[in-house]
Amino acid sequence: MKDKIKPTLVLTVICVISSLLLVFAYELTADRIEEQKAQKFNTCVESLFGKTESRIVSLKCKLDDIETIAVTPDKKTVIQVCSDGYVKDGINILVGIDENGAISGIEFVSLGETPGLGSKVRDEADFRKQFYGLKHPRNEFDAISGATFSSKGMKHAVDTALNAYNENKEAILGG
Repeated sequence: MKDKIKPTLVLTVICVISSLLLVFAYELTADRIEEQKAQKFNTCVESLFGKTESRIVSLKCKLDDIETIAVTPDKKTVIQVCSDGYVKDGINILVGIDENGAISGIEFVSLGETPGLGSKVRDEADFRKQFYGLKHPRNEFDAISGATFSSKGMKHAVDTALNAYNENKEAILGG
């Protein structure tokens, strides 16, 4: 009987110790990770609009892909969207919307798509530029050959940002 209980007890102790070490490591690094995320967000906002301040808007949005919404003092809006491409949650972008409600830029926070294929949604400026100036989602767009899933994921992310902005414009700019 002892021979059957001992291995189970040893494995249980190992699992408990491992779990405690993981919790400790998480607690030790959680603040640092949040600081780095905030710094990356601010760097991307600067890439979109230049040196400016932005404030995070607390908004309950019905769209699950929306990560963060921020607005600058001159009423420019940044919406962070995380969308599926070829990889689940592989496209994490900031969509810059100018004071007129049109897309003025797209900045990548991270891209988990296949290097050389799906990464073309970031690397080919002409692909991104087709979304600039849009105020409402449109059905047609030029996908990148060989990166159809990534292209559709990028379009979905841009459409999600536009829908969130258009449906909540007053709350975003006023709140």
